[in-house]
Amino acid sequence: MLNEAGGSARLEPGAEAGRERTARWASALLCAAGLFGAAGVGAAALAAHGKGGPDLAIAAQFFMVHAAAVCALVRPGRRADRAFLAAASLLSLGTVLFCGDLSSFALLGSRLFPMAAPTGGLTLIAGWLAVAAAAVFDRVRNE
Repeated sequence: MLNEAGGSARLEPGAEAGRERTARWASALLCAAGLFGAAGVGAAALAAHGKGGPDLAIAAQFFMVHAAAVCALVRPGRRADRAFLAAASLLSLGTVLFCGDLSSFALLGSRLFPMAAPTGGLTLIAGWLAVAAAAVFDRVRNE
C-alpha cells in the first residue's frame, strides 16, 4: 500500500483481515444477487405460463429489482463500503423473506412461517432507508 507521498504505508494491525472479511461479505452478496436474478427469471417464466398466480409474478419482479439493487450497492471491482454492504444485506434478507414466502405460497400452498412476507417487506423498507442513510453519510464523509 502506498501513502500520499508515494511511499510505503504500514497497515494497522488487523486492517488486512478487515479488508478480507469485507471482500468475502461483498462476494456473498453478489452470489445472493445472482441467485435472486435466476429465481426472478424462473418465477417470471412460471408465472407467464399460468403457474403460481399473481403472487409468483410479484415475487419475480421483486427478485429481479433487488438482484440489480444489491449488485449496484456492492459495486463489483471497487472497494466495498460497509454502510452500503449493510444496506445490501438488509435488502437481501428482505428479498429472501418476502419473495420466498410469496413463492412458497404460490407454488406449494404453504407459507415459510407466519408473518414472513410482512417481515420481509419491513426489512426491505429498512434496507432502502439504509441505502439513503449510507448515501448521505458517504456524501458528508467525502466533503
